[in-house]
Order: sequence, then structure tokens, then C-alpha cells
Amino acid sequence: MLYTIVNKIKKNGIKGSIKIVCKKVRNKLGLRKNTVIKNYKIIKKAVCGKNGLEIGGPSAVFNKDNYIPIYHQIKSLDGVNFSNETVWTGRVKTENGFYVNGKLICNGVGGAGGHLYISDAVDLSAVPNNAYNFVLSSNNIEHIANPMKALEKWLLKLKPNGVILIIAPRKESNFDHNRNVTPFSHILEDYQKDIGEDDLTHLDEILLLHDLSMDAPAGTPEQFKKRSLANLENRCLHQHVFDMNLLESMFNYFNIKILLKEQRHIDYTIMGRKP
Repeated sequence: MLYTIVNKIKKNGIKGSIKIVCKKVRNKLGLRKNTVIKNYKIIKKAVCGKNGLEIGGPSAVFNKDNYIPIYHQIKSLDGVNFSNETVWTGRVKTENGFYVNGKLICNGVGGAGGHLYISDAVDLSAVPNNAYNFVLSSNNIEHIANPMKALEKWLLKLKPNGVILIIAPRKESNFDHNRNVTPFSHILEDYQKDIGEDDLTHLDEILLLHDLSMDAPAGTPEQFKKRSLANLENRCLHQHVFDMNLLESMFNYFNIKILLKEQRHIDYTIMGRKP
């Protein structure tokens, strides 16, 4: 064993050997640095050099060397958050704009892009219609009580033939693993009834089935219940549980042409073109 290690060090050098070991560890943990979504070229073509809007970001998944590395390809990017202070971003100053990795993604000429809108995802009245080539949404649609209404609003912000990319978590990878996937019929009924974001229809189910052992920030059952009752202020609840079939049904309802759909052990990714 020692002889083998010494030979490998002689062959690859100390730095080279360390790199090989680190790569093997990343692969073992599913953290391969260069692992990107299979159809990355389709996504890159849709966003490269173009203007976009991100709902609920910024999101690490779009960073360079991550699963969908597109932030560095974008011409300009505006952002939307429901509040200027969230558990994910802390307090931000809206006048500073939408920061991604410590900087604005914008055209540069006249400071175009990089604007941060404080608006609910099912409202977006302050955001201009038909203004963006693409809309991004990573791991926030599950926090929305009326996701069909949100999707409808997001489509309004797209230019003709614009694309929308949504990432939703797989329940098996998180504290939702005891819950059932929400039926599309329920999502549709919420949309038709114009359910508001103060809705707590699923609260009893969540309190019963939420795996607190996988959600340390939620605290004790009593603390979790208190936080959940204040969901309109914090938006921490996973209102619905998604799978690819549910996401497809939502896209099909709005006649969004599906360009790609992929899943990995932690999430689902779907992208489509505005009709």
C-alpha cells in the first residue's frame, strides 16, 4: 500500500496527487466540479448574451463550476424577492440592485440590468411585461401557495419565444420525503380559486410529516409551528411537493413548449418556450 502511494506521488507529484485524491472524494460525494446538466448547451444558447429575470435568487446552482453554470454567460439579470429581508438573503438594500456573487450582472451601458424588485412572485406588477429573454426560478416554486398563478405572471414578463427554467427539489432529498406529491388537480383548483399567499391549507400535513431532523433551522416542533403560522412573513414552508409529472402538467396547461427536462438525486429541472 505504502509502495503504491510513493509511486503515485513520484509519477504525479505532490500537487497532482492531491488533485487526484480531491477529485475522487468529490466524485464519491456527488460533488464533481465539472458535472453540469446534460443538456447544458440548450440552456446556454437560451441565456448567453441575453437579458433575464430571476425569481427568488441569487442561486448557487447557476454559479460557474456548478450544475447549470450560466451567470457568467448572461448579458444582464434583474431579480425579484418578496421582501428586502429573507432567511436566505438577510437584509438587502434595494437601491444597490440585484447582486450575484458580489456584483451586478448588467449591460454596463447606462447600468442596464441588475435591478432588484421587491414583489410577490404571484404579483410582479412593478416588473415590465414582455421585457426579458428568459426567467429563472430555482428552489422557490415550492414555497408559493399558488404556483400556477406565479407561472402565469412569469410568462407575462417574457418576450415572445422567451424561455422559462424552473428547478424544484425532489422530496426524497429533503424534509418532505414523508409527504405525497401534490396532485395537479389541487394546484389547478388553487389557481382557479385564486388562492392567496396567506393560505395554510397544507399546514396540518406539514406539521405532521415534516422531518425536523433534516431541518435544523426549524428548531423544535413548537418553534417550527410558530414559524409556520407566520409563513406569510417568512415564506419558509414548502407549500407543495413537486415531481417532473407535476411540472410538466403545469407547463402543458399554459401551452409552454418543453425544451428539456432532467432530474438528479436532489432536484428536477424543466425548461420551456413561451407560446
